[in-house]
Amino acid sequence: MDKDVKKPKTHVSTFRFALNPQTRTLCVGKKEKENGLDTTKMMPMVNNKLGVSPTTDARQTQVHALTSPHFKQPLQDCTVFEGSDATFRGVIAGSRPLGVSWLHNGEKVSSKNTSFKNGVAVLDLIQCSRENAGTYTCTAENTAGKQSSSAVLHITGKATKEVPRTQRQQRDKKDKVSTDIREINPRTKVSTSEGPPVEFLDPPEQVEARVGKQARLHCDFRSSSVPVACCWIYNRDKVVVGGQRVSVRSSKTQSSVEISQACADDTGSYTVIVRNRKGSAQHTISLSVVDRPDPPASPPVVSKLSTQSLVLSWTGPSYDGGTAVLGYIVEVRQEGPDKPGSWTEVSSRCKNTSYHVRSGLKPQGQYLFRVRAYNSAGVSEPSQESDCVKMATAKEKKEEPKSYITVTVDTKHKVKDHYSVHEKLGVGKFGQVFRLCHKETGAVCAGKFYRARTSKEKMAAHKEIELMNFLHHPKLVQCLAAYDTRSEMVMVMEYIAGGELFERIVDDNFEHTEPTSARYMQQILEGMQYVHKQKIVHLDLKPENIVCVDTTGTQIKIIDFGLASKLEDSKPLMVMHGTPEFVAPEVINYEPVSLETDMWSIGVICYILFAAISWLSGESPFQGDGDAETFALVTAARYEFDQESFEDISDQAKDFISSLLKKDRRCRLSCTEALAHPWMVSFTPLTRRPTKSLRKEKMKHFLAKRKWKKTGKAVLALQRMANLSNRPDSPGSSSEEPVWSQEAEEAIQSLDQQLQSEPYFQQALKDTTLPKGATAQLRCLVNGYPQPEVKWLQNEKPVSQSSRVTVEQHEDGLCSLVLSDLKPSDAGVYVCRASNKMGKAMCSAKLKVET
Repeated sequence: MDKDVKKPKTHVSTFRFALNPQTRTLCVGKKEKENGLDTTKMMPMVNNKLGVSPTTDARQTQVHALTSPHFKQPLQDCTVFEGSDATFRGVIAGSRPLGVSWLHNGEKVSSKNTSFKNGVAVLDLIQCSRENAGTYTCTAENTAGKQSSSAVLHITGKATKEVPRTQRQQRDKKDKVSTDIREINPRTKVSTSEGPPVEFLDPPEQVEARVGKQARLHCDFRSSSVPVACCWIYNRDKVVVGGQRVSVRSSKTQSSVEISQACADDTGSYTVIVRNRKGSAQHTISLSVVDRPDPPASPPVVSKLSTQSLVLSWTGPSYDGGTAVLGYIVEVRQEGPDKPGSWTEVSSRCKNTSYHVRSGLKPQGQYLFRVRAYNSAGVSEPSQESDCVKMATAKEKKEEPKSYITVTVDTKHKVKDHYSVHEKLGVGKFGQVFRLCHKETGAVCAGKFYRARTSKEKMAAHKEIELMNFLHHPKLVQCLAAYDTRSEMVMVMEYIAGGELFERIVDDNFEHTEPTSARYMQQILEGMQYVHKQKIVHLDLKPENIVCVDTTGTQIKIIDFGLASKLEDSKPLMVMHGTPEFVAPEVINYEPVSLETDMWSIGVICYILFAAISWLSGESPFQGDGDAETFALVTAARYEFDQESFEDISDQAKDFISSLLKKDRRCRLSCTEALAHPWMVSFTPLTRRPTKSLRKEKMKHFLAKRKWKKTGKAVLALQRMANLSNRPDSPGSSSEEPVWSQEAEEAIQSLDQQLQSEPYFQQALKDTTLPKGATAQLRCLVNGYPQPEVKWLQNEKPVSQSSRVTVEQHEDGLCSLVLSDLKPSDAGVYVCRASNKMGKAMCSAKLKVET
């Protein structure tokens, strides 16, 4: 226990999702920079949680019944002459709608050169120049994920002038000679297909292995030619080589990596590159090595205590074992005068970090509680035990609600003089939040410990405490006490155990409908209406700052007034902070803010409440591909109600959102006007109407992505996130082409060297005798890599092409010398010499011309 206190842990769950939003190209002007906009200051503020958020069932965050994109036929390397046309083509499967984008050396390609029809993505390049050479990447994306495929365009010298024969004659001759070769040796296969050089056959995308067990990554492929060379790269960095635990095996049709006694360090992306003499292909597999999770990081905390029921809340495990936590097991032990009872299960299928115990408890009984986490790999050890809980008696009266407190900062005492400090609840730029318990009353609170090392930081803390004295409303979190000593500054707040509102909505036991959304929005507006009457602007309204009072009811509170400010008529207020996708245009433009600035954020929250995430917009109506694009979308007030996300939402609700998301802040509804909007009025108890339940998959996806954004110190979890984002074809891959390490580059280059061989004749020339005036066809089949250079000799003298003499050499190694209208001078010994940097070879035959 002491170890846990000295080294607090950060709490993380694993979710698979797209790390980057959908690509959307926008030009961001210089105005933001001129205004001094610092994007680092616009990054999301860490949540000032005053309660413990429930953990979402991670498996439910995946989009069910949807298939992520995958390339049935990946892009293939291409070599063309300078000035010629080139085409890249990929066949993509996956649930519709699919979005397709192209990159050239990391830069976006103009859409006028691309097309996507019937699952085939095409990029056409006309009259290629040297500037067109490089790596081309096609990225396909839908709500279930993202995958990319890359290929290289090589530009060679300009095409040489053809011999004076028609293209048809040349083609017919090539076909005839190829047929003749096959007739000479039926076992010799000359490939004339234009298919991909290497094609993977249903390769796996993800592999999961238990700690201590064997992990096997295996890919079957079809190669258009042999030999082939393979290598595996771990996280685009290290070459996978055989060793004590690792075995690498490859053949002409498959390649695999086997890892014995797998451990967490083996987790990551493994890319296999397969190359033959015609090109290469690659595929990436994500390996997850999973173990049972760590125990929940905090003991259960009791709230809403009655005679026979109570609510337990706790914090999730510090490390989830490498795969998502699926739920929790709640255990209880009754304390007796003689000896304690045994631990028994209260619930084995709790999906959140809170649980309402409704039965099995006796009045005045004394109980201890503990919790275990579980994932697909197993069940954790139990958490620390709760404090001993004594149930209430039937005669005890319900505690009267406390009146609001005007707080005076205590400069004579420390917080520990009056409160016991327990586990950490959250971390932010301001400092940390811990659970507190009053030493006399036993009341559970939350302590916001400021990092007040400088006078400026202390002034900011005092400002928040002063503002809280103006905010006495049931929909707003309350400040209960404050302490200011030389060593620390602490604000004691209400402890709110219900967790974030959006986490509550995705609970399987909670019905999410348009009327329930309206009632939540009504509470937010009522709370902010009171805030605005005090001439205070919140400036950081976002989903994390809307929390539920408890785990069973539908009452909410607004928290975290750390960025709030009081407006003065004579002094315009301009700020440079907030969360990018929730700030109003005037914040980004560094213009004076007002009460209407909060109304914009409320509009964004309402939008997400219905849509959560659409494949068009990323995760919120203004979420772009990075902060710069997000700012551009916000300042343009550019958003849309895509049909998929809003098909079940009424037109009145859309009008309500549109009335808040106005670029001109003077045109936005105020809180009073918003509460009187027809959409809000239509869902009063007297006019309640039936409506269907809204889908939760997108909300779960949205929450999963925001959870990843808020993690910062869990090394293993961040390593997994980095591994996933480094995959070139994985959901969440970077919009720029990821780079290989130098070691990986050298290994990939060595594949080409492994294929190199000196020339050798698979089919040699044969002596032949023909009459004068006939046509002679001398043919041979030469192999070697790089492709050998071929020269023909007659009686040790070079053969020159003419109207009668044609020399041909094809990529498949077929070489021919065709002499038409034979003359006696054509007789002699003909030699075909083949050479490359690896060596030389030759074959010869005698031609007789009968007169």
